Amino acid sequence: MLSKLFWICLAGALGTGTRYLVGVWASERYGTAFPYGTLIVNVAGCFLIAALMQTAISASTLSPTLKLVLATGFLGGLTTYSSFAFETVKLAQAGSRQAAVLNFGLTSLACFAAVLLGFGAAQLLSAPPPR
Repeated sequence: MLSKLFWICLAGALGTGTRYLVGVWASERYGTAFPYGTLIVNVAGCFLIAALMQTAISASTLSPTLKLVLATGFLGGLTTYSSFAFETVKLAQAGSRQAAVLNFGLTSLACFAAVLLGFGAAQLLSAPPPR
């Protein structure tokens, strides 16, 4: 258990570092008017998690631990959007189209609402005290 946790954390740190470096590169290359770095890691992460999980399903060459380290660790550090997109597609492929649409809608709306609430809460907490 602790060994798996160690490797997942290490891979997560590598994924996070990769996300940072891609963001820096994209900002220098394309500017900061659009979040190109986030777009790049989200699209790359979605591609990589699908390829990884399909390989794990169709070939027994990946151990369960390696799959966990790569998917949860590295790709989790790179982007959690890949997990969200993969799980939503898998729901649809399994015939649970309603659940896929619900997951997409609830996650998208709830996350945007959480950002708005987070902004509001931070503004309230950082406002100067009344005199």
